[in-house]
Amino acid sequence: MHHDKQIVPSTEDSAQYINAITVARLYYYQDMTTTDIARELNLSRSKVSRLLSFARDNGLVEIHINDPRDHPQQIEAELKQRFGLPQAHVVSVRESGGEREWLERVASHAASYLNRLVQSNMVIGLAWGNTVNEIVSRLTPKSTVNVEVVQLNGSGNTHSMSNAFSSEIIMRFATNYGARPQPFPVPAFFDYAETKTALWRERSVRRLVELQQRCDILVYSVGALAAEVPSQIHSGGYLDPQDLQAVTEAGAVGDIATVFFRADGSYRDIALNSRTSGPDLELFRHARHSICVASGRGKVEGLRAALRGGFVNELIIDEPTARLLLESSPPESPEAGPAGAQR
Repeated sequence: MHHDKQIVPSTEDSAQYINAITVARLYYYQDMTTTDIARELNLSRSKVSRLLSFARDNGLVEIHINDPRDHPQQIEAELKQRFGLPQAHVVSVRESGGEREWLERVASHAASYLNRLVQSNMVIGLAWGNTVNEIVSRLTPKSTVNVEVVQLNGSGNTHSMSNAFSSEIIMRFATNYGARPQPFPVPAFFDYAETKTALWRERSVRRLVELQQRCDILVYSVGALAAEVPSQIHSGGYLDPQDLQAVTEAGAVGDIATVFFRADGSYRDIALNSRTSGPDLELFRHARHSICVASGRGKVEGLRAALRGGFVNELIIDEPTARLLLESSPPESPEAGPAGAQR
């Protein structure tokens, strides 16, 4: 049980929070049964059970299971060894459940992990998209102090400079932690590289870009054209057909925060990247927690390239996708560990 959270309930709910914490402490710390707790606190057993459920549902309790027989742990160890990853989380799923179910399970795991990781006085960067949206919808409220949540790439397109999908992701994530949201109201892609260059000189934009550089945690997925659950950037009309053709001809296999890269992790000379609002991928190499959440077979090629480029230091992935990633990345191949070469 996580007992250091500073939940600030409304006045009418405060008694329920206090009672739920009291019951949870007796149940989890002192191993008392619900019958014993009911007798000690002069409550019914059903009331004790409801308070325990309330404690779990409102983030007052977190339960972790460490099973040494857990097979995904073997895959995690192989992922860390193969790709030089400091941290890997492999999520068990029903292989027959389909990729939508895999994504939901992976997002739930990522949300639980973030709730343990996020603390006061942090800066958190989000690359908006379907995967991050699924994570945000599964977060448990946790109160923090002096946390900034900054959008890593713009979301405007030719139809609208404001994108409700990305804005809602940033706002909901920030609200969950009592944090300050920092949206990035610029296009996902500029028509002209010189427009971006000029705008990046503005103080308001420089402030956000500098905030991105201070991120303790980066949360993102890898964009892929072939995914069964398609990436927003590829399915939402952000790229013209000629742009898609150009990045394909340049050898791009995926993107992070609208910055495209090739199978070997190189990205600097891909022309479209001069017009993207996303950060230089060097940012992802140096953040303390650069967390890539990936689910689905269509993500494998882009994910392998991101690992090759060294853009990931923590991976959260479903078991079937992890197996395919390992099977298609033999140890003797260039993918055996993040690249240190200039990109």
